[in-house]
Amino acid sequence: MTLPLVVGIDGSDSSLLALDWAVDEAVRHGVPLRLVYASLWERYEGALPSIGLARPSEQVLAEHIVASGAERAERRNPDVKVTTDILTEEAAAALVREGDGASALVTGSRGRGQFKGMLLGSVGLAVAGRARCPVIVVRGDRAGMAGTHERILLGLGDADTTAETVRFAFREAEVRGCILDVVRAWRSPAHRSRPPEEAANTPEEEASARLDAVLAEANAEHPRVRTHRATIEGAAGKILVDRSAAADLVVVGARPRTGHFGLQLGCVGHTLLHHAQCPVAVVPQRP
Repeated sequence: MTLPLVVGIDGSDSSLLALDWAVDEAVRHGVPLRLVYASLWERYEGALPSIGLARPSEQVLAEHIVASGAERAERRNPDVKVTTDILTEEAAAALVREGDGASALVTGSRGRGQFKGMLLGSVGLAVAGRARCPVIVVRGDRAGMAGTHERILLGLGDADTTAETVRFAFREAEVRGCILDVVRAWRSPAHRSRPPEEAANTPEEEASARLDAVLAEANAEHPRVRTHRATIEGAAGKILVDRSAAADLVVVGARPRTGHFGLQLGCVGHTLLHHAQCPVAVVPQRP
């Protein structure tokens, strides 16, 4: 059975951009699209034309949002199979559970009612930190969301980068027919235990060796994917944010943190979710 691509919608501008991105992604991978609206308490004023003095109910508003979303998806690409669902539960929890039966989850960067100063909505952050499937938060500038750069960016870390992360990035590059830009950040230690001339490998050489080792298997599985490898000295978060300006998607990994149930995001993932200039895919280690 082909798992669907699930996108969370709430009628906000951000979720509509995420929906458009998800339609294109479903076409690339040949998977169905599932639109999910979930809410316990929100009441959206002005979402529907007022009829008389009666205020539309949450159910009517929810039905309007998913019907409009399905219509929008069909207009963007009528070949995509679309299903919808309305869940009367907290949005983040509902999407995390939906992710167990999804190829990936897609959310917008901000939902309705978010403070204007917030860089990422609470639902997007919670889903990216708890889901057991890849999560794509659609954010960034017009070029990044439109996929015009023809480049996927993979941030290669230590603890967070898993085989799932690497395979996901290679698949995205392959279906898009674009370059995979693989970046490994490194830093010189403040104090060396022995002089540089006596060291077996410099930090840059170690970073390069780690990059080669991780990519060897994926390169063999995806020989058509063109890769560009770079080892750069500096803070990984800043390097990836800067390079995201020329990417269509940035991919990072996530692992469960010991003693912190469900909190998988490291500082690099947090930085990208708040500041990247293109959509961000967080790929967790599967159980």
